[in-house]
This record gives sequence, structure tokens and C-alpha cells, in this order.
Amino acid sequence: MSSMLINRFYSEVLAGGNFALVDEMVTDDFIDHELALPGQPPGKEGARFFAHTIRTAFPDISVKEAQPTLSDGDLEAAHVVMTGTHQGELMGIPASGKTVEFGGTDIIRVQDGKIAEHWGSTDTMSLMQQIGALPE
Repeated sequence: MSSMLINRFYSEVLAGGNFALVDEMVTDDFIDHELALPGQPPGKEGARFFAHTIRTAFPDISVKEAQPTLSDGDLEAAHVVMTGTHQGELMGIPASGKTVEFGGTDIIRVQDGKIAEHWGSTDTMSLMQQIGALPE
């Protein structure tokens, strides 16, 4: 994986569970343009909340693949595929014990070496089907 900031967030914060890195990697006035999780606050705390929610639901989450990755000016983008076992509550859905694989595409704007904005699209429908929250 390259040293792009977006890949560091995937590998060290989401998969690695190092929530302290959010302070180092995300601006105080961070803007997330993706639909928020229930209870997700705005700004930097929202990024921390998102990572913590995913790690709580999938404590063994790992990055299966993060490519292609692109960088142009102050923008970075990547398509990521993650895997994990649903071992904790996710958006009110109790742990199912099922192994999941889901993808998403993220674009970030980098400002002064930190993530300032995020646009994303996660395959939430597939994820919900895999944990049994929606019919397949």
C-alpha cells in the first residue's frame, strides 16, 4: 500500500484501531459529505465515531484491497474492499457472527497534510444483506 493519507486511514485507523491517529490525520473542521451513521457528530469527532463504530461491529476488520488509488493535487481517491466478522452491534443490528466483505469508494481533500473533506459511497445494502438485516 502506498503512503497516501487515505490508505493510512484505512490501514492504521479502521483496520488497526489506532483512534488517536484521528487527531493527527483529520482537521478540526473536517467535513464529511457521506450520509452519517446514526448518532455520528460532525467534524473530527465524526471521523473518530465512524472508525470506532466500524471497529466495534467488526473488531477483526481488515483491508483486503485498496485500489485503484489516485492522487491529483489536494485530492486522493481509493476503492477499498474490507472483510470482517460481525461481532458487535451495527446501527442497532445485533452481532450475527457472519463474515462479511464489502466495498466502498472514498475521495478525500487534503489540507496541510490532514484530511479536510470526505466524499464516499459504501455498499451498505450488500453489508446489511450479509449480516441478515435485509433479505438477499
